[in-house]
Amino acid sequence: MLTELTPETMKLLPPLLLLLGAWAISGDLGDIASLSATAPQLDEEEKYSAHMPAHMRCDACRAVAYQMWQHLAKAEAKFHTPDSRERPELTESVYTDVLDQSCSQSWQDYGVREVNQAKRLVGPGLGKEPQPRIHVVMTGGPWPSRLSKTCLHYLGEFGEDQIYETHQQGQEALEALLCEGPQGACMEEASVSKEEL
Repeated sequence: MLTELTPETMKLLPPLLLLLGAWAISGDLGDIASLSATAPQLDEEEKYSAHMPAHMRCDACRAVAYQMWQHLAKAEAKFHTPDSRERPELTESVYTDVLDQSCSQSWQDYGVREVNQAKRLVGPGLGKEPQPRIHVVMTGGPWPSRLSKTCLHYLGEFGEDQIYETHQQGQEALEALLCEGPQGACMEEASVSKEEL
């Protein structure tokens, strides 16, 4: 006997299916393989520091570079005309506002997960590692304000003019400017990794 699904029942269906899907997946021989995932265990610095932990600064820099590039590209697209072959150039007041908006956004799409026993930021512009079959991402908490502060730090360090000029050379150039210079967050991460070896 089929019963009619009420709106209340429909609300429960997606979480129930997700739970059942994560609980078991049929194996090759009809056996059941269970999957499990745990939330990253954060240390004191990761939980309470107002600043981005050192081991996450490269990911944070790459996220900031991606968001700045995205915001500027969207603004340029608004001024692009179909008959124009050249990339439109934003005025100083426009790109200054756009970069400020990129730093003051909510940053809610970013979070932390464990990858090979290391905690990493994940979100738009950071998806270069292979995705596990099941994982837990912690969003919210201190990460949005830390990313916003990191973004504002780069605006202050390089200035809107240099960031926009570099953006015009491409996304990779902007990431290189912010993250890979002699004092860049990703260069510091590489030197720490070499010292550990």
